[in-house]
Amino acid sequence: MVLFKAKFNFQRRVKLAQTLWLLSWLAVLIGCLTFGIGIFLKVQLWIHNEIMDNTAAHAVPSTVITAGLVGILLGLYAGKISQDSLDIAKYPRWKPFMMPFFFVSVLSCMICLAALVLSVAMRGTLEESLKIGLQNGIRFYKDTDIPGRCYQKKSMDKLQMEYQCCGNNHYKDWFEVQWISNRYLDFGSKEVKDRIKSNVDGRYLMDSVPFSCCNPSSPRPCIHIQITNNSAHYSYNYQTDELNIWVRGCREVLLSYYTGIMATNGVAVTLSFILEVFVLVSLRYLQTSMDMISGPEDVEAESEGFLLEKGVGDTLNSTIEKTKALFKSNQVGTNGGVEATAS
Repeated sequence: MVLFKAKFNFQRRVKLAQTLWLLSWLAVLIGCLTFGIGIFLKVQLWIHNEIMDNTAAHAVPSTVITAGLVGILLGLYAGKISQDSLDIAKYPRWKPFMMPFFFVSVLSCMICLAALVLSVAMRGTLEESLKIGLQNGIRFYKDTDIPGRCYQKKSMDKLQMEYQCCGNNHYKDWFEVQWISNRYLDFGSKEVKDRIKSNVDGRYLMDSVPFSCCNPSSPRPCIHIQITNNSAHYSYNYQTDELNIWVRGCREVLLSYYTGIMATNGVAVTLSFILEVFVLVSLRYLQTSMDMISGPEDVEAESEGFLLEKGVGDTLNSTIEKTKALFKSNQVGTNGGVEATAS
């Protein structure tokens, strides 16, 4: 049963070829945009890889990059076919590759859908990864002389200054860990001894944060030591004064940042998906209408085009079989050429 049949005269076929050419190049441009955004997200995840617990989130940019690259190649291919489609001498050379092209185009559309699903589904995984990674970054901040952890201080300081955040969920996360190394503590000082003894685990805890949490826009010098001690600073009230450190947690800031990039990825992939569907439909109509033309003398004759010659399932099975047969024939031709050379 033929589905979505339409009639095309010469003028309509010309317009269809021109439309296909335009859509193909738009698909190439959107594919380049999708590819670029995927690369950008990949680089950003790689930059912050030290404060992330796993690499599962890299599945999103990898899928987006694949979708963009395939979209570019399919757009270029369809654009070339649209140029040769009205030349009855050039068009026949594309016929053996049309069905594999449609099959790959459908796979490309599925990759786009997978990228959209991953962009939504991976948000929870990304948040958990950031949570554990930032916890470790704060925990190992002081271990600047331990191999494998010596980069944590630099990474956390750079992150907090660049993204104007402090801690994991809140700046008070720094109150719960000893973030100053023992090598920089004076154990002969009564204050240090008392503070360590007052803690069950024997850690040097204090109501302070690293200097990288300071807000440079604040009019007064940064108060990042003894933040909750009003008597330690002149004209200062912890409960009422506006703190001159960043109060937003880095997890919230980074999650918002990555969510924005993924949303942009989603828009680009959606546009790529829509354009690929239009290219696929236009090329199918052009192919089926051109296949009805027997020779140069009928090039201006009216012909019929359609999307599917059979049902969806039958068409899919037929396409797979034709693709397999094409690859098998290429293998036989290659082996035959080798045997002929050897003989």
